[in-house]
Amino acid sequence: MIINECSSCRKKPLSKDEVGICKKMLGKNKKTFFCLDCLASYLDTTVDDLTEKIEEFKEEGCKLFS
Repeated sequence: MIINECSSCRKKPLSKDEVGICKKMLGKNKKTFFCLDCLASYLDTTVDDLTEKIEEFKEEGCKLFS
């Protein structure tokens, strides 16, 4: 499994933020990652909501987004 590829649509490369939000929302040990569009669909939310969460995590100093 290539970490820089969406497990659903195969978009690549994934951004650092996309990998970080997947680890934060799905668990650090997950080996599958999604682009923001596919993650939003998987979590039944919106890309805008995920983007807001990414910014919140960055402001909190989360190391997954540094």
